[in-house]
Amino acid sequence: MDYITYSYTKQNLHFMPPRVADSNKGTYGRVLCVCGSVGMAGAAAFAAKAALRAGAGLAEVLTVRENLQVIQTLVPEAVVSVYDSVSPEEDIIDAAVARADAIVIGCGLGVSRASRFVLARVLKAERPATVIDADALNLISRSPSLRKYAKGAVITPHLAEMSRLIGLEVSDIKADVCGICRKVAREYEVICVLKDHRTAVSDGSERVYLNTSGNSALSTGGSGDVLAGILGGILAQAKNSDRSITDLVNLGVYIHGLCGEIAAQKLSEYSVIASDVIDALPQVLRGI
Repeated sequence: MDYITYSYTKQNLHFMPPRVADSNKGTYGRVLCVCGSVGMAGAAAFAAKAALRAGAGLAEVLTVRENLQVIQTLVPEAVVSVYDSVSPEEDIIDAAVARADAIVIGCGLGVSRASRFVLARVLKAERPATVIDADALNLISRSPSLRKYAKGAVITPHLAEMSRLIGLEVSDIKADVCGICRKVAREYEVICVLKDHRTAVSDGSERVYLNTSGNSALSTGGSGDVLAGILGGILAQAKNSDRSITDLVNLGVYIHGLCGEIAAQKLSEYSVIASDVIDALPQVLRGI
């Protein structure tokens, strides 16, 4: 083994970017959630709401036109920009990226030709810190030429998505989560968040973060969208922090797990749904 593992405790919650009295919504950054295809508005809503609950000053959802009313209803605090679901408009995508301090892309995005166009346009742009999740990873698996444009991003695959990305069986990845996570981080030049029972995070260095928070309550649809949103919300505030991006990503993973624990204490591990995980964020962050 040529790496060492480490974990966080509640003492590490102070890594959160600080809040200051002399501030406004711009102080805490704008998260762009490029999420949601037709019939998948919920994924975009989860990501945007989680980003706001994690402290981002603003959240913008860039999604297909069909999702406009649903997202405005579910997350009235978010700004919503829309594009055509068949022929996405370049200028709308470019303008949204230019406004962002952090980007979350992929939650419910779909794997259509239009979705691939949107992903490629975002990744090829001069962009801020970017979390690549879910269908964005599946699109990269289908179109390996996009891989080079992911450089510098945070990727958040679960085991099956990682299997599609690198061509290894899930059982082989699960047998060496930390090692595979580090290997992919180095080869892709990304921060890799490999989601499993114990999620691993690596930036390719000799230290691999192994998360110890969370429980089976997080094994529910939408939980990954919430994690992506939390990460985006924290990264949008990175300019206010002296911690590294890797530290902040580790923190987001740890906080997501704590939310699962708090939600399960209230509702049981059987009954937690994704919105309950978001609802637990304020209690976790009060612990700072």
